[in-house]
Amino acid sequence: MQVLSVHSWPQAIAHLDADAFFVSCEQASRPALRGKCVAVGKERGIVIALSYEAKAKGVKRGMFVSEAKRIYPGIIILDSNHETYGLFSVRMFEILKRFSPKIEEYSVDEAFIDLTGLRRLYACSYRELALKIQDTIEKELSISVSIGISITKVLAKIASKYKKPHGITAIPGNEIHLYLSNILIEDVWGIGPNTASLLKKFNINTALDFALKNENFVKKYLSKPYIQIYNELKGEPSIDFVEKISPKSISKAKSFYPPSNEESFIFSELLKNLKLSCAKARRFNLAASKLSIFLKTSDFQMLSVEAKLSSPSAMPLMLTESLREVFFKIYKPEYSYRQTAVVLSGLTEKIQYSLFDDRAKIEKIVSVYNAMDDINRRFGRNSVHLGASSDSYVHKERTPNLPLLNIKV
Repeated sequence: MQVLSVHSWPQAIAHLDADAFFVSCEQASRPALRGKCVAVGKERGIVIALSYEAKAKGVKRGMFVSEAKRIYPGIIILDSNHETYGLFSVRMFEILKRFSPKIEEYSVDEAFIDLTGLRRLYACSYRELALKIQDTIEKELSISVSIGISITKVLAKIASKYKKPHGITAIPGNEIHLYLSNILIEDVWGIGPNTASLLKKFNINTALDFALKNENFVKKYLSKPYIQIYNELKGEPSIDFVEKISPKSISKAKSFYPPSNEESFIFSELLKNLKLSCAKARRFNLAASKLSIFLKTSDFQMLSVEAKLSSPSAMPLMLTESLREVFFKIYKPEYSYRQTAVVLSGLTEKIQYSLFDDRAKIEKIVSVYNAMDDINRRFGRNSVHLGASSDSYVHKERTPNLPLLNIKV
């Protein structure tokens, strides 16, 4: 069998693929679902994701929910919660950035990681480094991932699929041919059914058949993207690393009737949105660097404004003044409003301090919210909340002695 590359690791690219990501997020959030037949997509009536236990029962992605229940009546079908999946994704990518500064967020549950040269830094092999990444994600997020490592992106993508779920596969350059002989041409990343059918007409049935083909043949019958795939299968990097950060956010909205133009009421509704958004951010150990608010008028006009925060935070007490400032930029008393919304974006892991921050004060606020979160988990979501977000709130300029917290007994 012809060897395609004589070098083991001229570079090392890892591809991480989360296992049954949407369902894994649900099972991590609700441990009682672990090990059970679970699917997501109830609101659409179609299975869009499912656990490996459900796959073993014959349920398939794209099935109607009614068909999935007929195949296995005990299956648990859940509504999709894409905001939660996005937050797990943010946390996963933040973990990856601890290991390498060069990350490509390929999708919500997939990433390419440049590991080149990191063996010396971590004093381990590339496979052992992948195991550290896998273990860290499982420990911190309670979700499983599979990782493939090789010398190009296409080969890393092939490697990550080689052992799923919870697999790690390393393909050094001098062993490429051993793996490609087992990969059907239609299973190669980027080769669709029409291109696969064309290649099979020339007796190209496996990835190895394609990699061993004469370059003139490839250039004659195929376009640039497939030439890049051909080169990558031979161990020659041809597809650029795209370092992009997908926008992620947490949002909360509240509609009310009848519409109101009362300043204190509208602002208190925004504070409720802020409180719920921040609580969710803290649950995922995230902090926001941008704050946006939206006001929908009674005639369905949408007013919005965004503020960049001096320091990332998920503490309403630290964000209330920014909320107040942007609120008065768009609030007009001549309008009546029917909905408020708050969006936290620019999410990062943990609070970051600037040179001008009072760290002692911030840490006290963090301690207060840790205690509040614990009380609310034990006794109900609104057992402790900002006094300003209660229905009896009056603008602080009218009542300077506004209580900091309200506690229900």
